[in-house]
Amino acid sequence: MGEKVVAGGFDLSDRRRYRRKLQQCLEGLERLLDERRFDRPKNLMGLEIELNLTGSDGMPRMMNAEVLERIASRDFQTELGMFNLEVNIVPHRLEGRVFDQLAEELRTGLAYAHRKANEVDAGIVMIGILPTLTQRDLVSANLSDVDRYVLLNDQMVAERGEDFVIDIQGVERLSCTSESITPEAACTSVQLHLQVTPGRFADVWNAAQAVASVQVAVGANSPFLFGRELWRESRPPLFQQATDVRPPELQAQGVRPRTWFGERWVDSAYDLFEENLRYFPPLLPICGEEEPLRVLDEGGIPSLQELVLHNGTVYRWNRPVYGIADGVPHLRVENRVLPAGPTVTDVMANAAFYYGLVRALAEDARPVWRRMSFDAAERNFDAACRYGIDAELEWVRPGRAGGTTKVPAVKLIRDELLPLAAAGLDAWGIEPADRDRYLGVIEERCRRRVNGASWQVDTYHRALEAGLEREAALAATTRRYGELMHQGDPVHTWPVGFPGPS
Repeated sequence: MGEKVVAGGFDLSDRRRYRRKLQQCLEGLERLLDERRFDRPKNLMGLEIELNLTGSDGMPRMMNAEVLERIASRDFQTELGMFNLEVNIVPHRLEGRVFDQLAEELRTGLAYAHRKANEVDAGIVMIGILPTLTQRDLVSANLSDVDRYVLLNDQMVAERGEDFVIDIQGVERLSCTSESITPEAACTSVQLHLQVTPGRFADVWNAAQAVASVQVAVGANSPFLFGRELWRESRPPLFQQATDVRPPELQAQGVRPRTWFGERWVDSAYDLFEENLRYFPPLLPICGEEEPLRVLDEGGIPSLQELVLHNGTVYRWNRPVYGIADGVPHLRVENRVLPAGPTVTDVMANAAFYYGLVRALAEDARPVWRRMSFDAAERNFDAACRYGIDAELEWVRPGRAGGTTKVPAVKLIRDELLPLAAAGLDAWGIEPADRDRYLGVIEERCRRRVNGASWQVDTYHRALEAGLEREAALAATTRRYGELMHQGDPVHTWPVGFPGPS
C-alpha cells in the first residue's frame, strides 16, 4: 500500500469518519476529472517485482530485514513475508530501447542484491510461488516486522472471524486452513504500471482485462504450493482465498471477494473507484488531516489519501491508481496479473507483449470488449490459470462475421495477438530491435509450448523419476531454477531436468 501506518485499534467513530472522508475523496476525484486537472500524456511505464529469498538448499530464508540492510538501496523494500523483497524501477518513457534499458537496470540491481544476500547465506529467486514453501513457513510469526502488515493482518482476521480456508483442486488437491493472511506472501508477482489520461483510461483498463488470460497462459510460473501440484498459475486462487474476509454465509449471499476479476467493462476510471467504495468496507480506517474538497476550492491538488489507502486493500488484477507527481495528478492502470520471473529477459518479454497488445486493442475501432462478454474474459482468465500454455480461450472471430470461438491460446497468440502487439509497440515508438527480440521470446514459448510453469513441472517429474522423494524433488527443482534464472537465458531455452541430487 505504500502508506506509513501505525499499529493500533479502531473504534466505531473511526469507521464512520473514514467513510465520510472516502465519499469526500470520491467527490474530489470526480471534480478533478470534470475540471480536466490531470497530467498530459507522457507515455510513462513503471515496474515492480516481488522476490523470494532462499538458502543454497532451495528453502525459504526468513531474513529480509538483514538482506535489506546490506542492500541499502531505496529501490528494494520489504514485502508481506520475511522471505520476500520487492524491487521498484523508476518510471521510464515507453519508447526507443526502453526494454533493453530496463533489462540492464534490472540485471544490475538483482545481481547486486543477490551478492549482498549471499553474504548471509541467502539468495534472490524470481518465481511466482516458491516450490519449497510449507505451511509452517506461512504463519503470522513470519510476517515482515512492519506496522502496516501487522495491522492489515489483524483487521482481515477480525473481519473474517474464523480461519482462512485454502482449497485448490488442480492436478492434485490442496486443502488447509490458516490463522492469518500470511499465505498471501507466497504470491510474488510483476506489476506493470501505465500512466494514462482520463479519456483513455477505460479503453486501456478494458483492454488489460481482455488480455489478462493470454498474459497468464504464456507467462504462468506458479504450479506448486505446499508440496502439491495445482494450477499452472496458482497465485490467483491462492491470493483470493488468502485474503477472503467473507465467512461462508456472505459468500453464499454473493458478497464480492476483495481479490476479484471484476464484473463488467467500464466507461471511466471513476467507475472502479466508486465500486471499491460501494462494495468493500474499509479495513484500515486511518484518516489524515487533509480536507480534499477544501484543497480543491483553494486551487490545490488533494492527495486523496483515504481513497488511495482503501484502494490498496481491494485486490483487482488490473487496479486503478491515483497519484501525484510534481504537483500534478495522474491516473495509472496497474497490471498485477503476471508472476515474477523466470528471468529478466522473460519479464521484459511479458512486459513488451502487454504494453504493445494493450495499446493496439485500446485503439481498435471495433474493440474486443464490445464483441466479447465480460463473463467470457473472466472464464478465459480462469482457464489460463488452470492450464497455462495449454489453455483454450474464447475469442472474437476474425473478420466482420461477429461472435466468438474457442481457440488454443498458443494459436491465438501467434496468429492474431503477436502482430497486434508489434503494431502497438510501433505506435509507442519502440525500436524494431527491442520489439522483435522480446516478442520473439513470446513466439518461441508458444512454438515450443514452454513457460516457467511447464519447465518446473517437467523438471519436478524428472526428479521423481530419478528416485527423489517429493520434498527433495521440489528442492532440486528450485535449486536448478535458481541456477538457470541467474544465468539469464529465457525459460524456453532451459534444459529440462537437473544435473543430479546435491
